[in-house]
Amino acid sequence: MNEIFKQQVYEITKLIPKGRVSSYGAIAKAVGYPNHSRHVGKAMGGCPEDVPAHRVISASGVLSVPEFQPRLEAEGITVENLRIKDFKKLFWNPLEEI
Repeated sequence: MNEIFKQQVYEITKLIPKGRVSSYGAIAKAVGYPNHSRHVGKAMGGCPEDVPAHRVISASGVLSVPEFQPRLEAEGITVENLRIKDFKKLFWNPLEEI
C-alpha cells in the first residue's frame, strides 16, 4: 500500500464528524479504490493520533476494534454487543456529505 493512498484515507477519515461513523468500504470508494476496504483497515492500524480511526467500522455496523467502544461512547454513540445502535442514522457517507 502506498503512502499517497494512506494519506488520502487519513484525510477523508479526519472529515468524519464527531458522533458519526463511516465504513472501510465507504472510505475506499471515496478515495477511488472501491474494492480496497481491507487496505483502508490496514492503513487505520498505523494511523497518526489525529486521525479518528475509532469512527471507521465495518459496513454492517460492527466494531472491528472493540477497544474503540469507550471512545465512541464518549462521543454519544451507543454500542451494544460491539454493534453501533442506530448505525444507518449515524452513518457518514463521504461521497454524499463532502
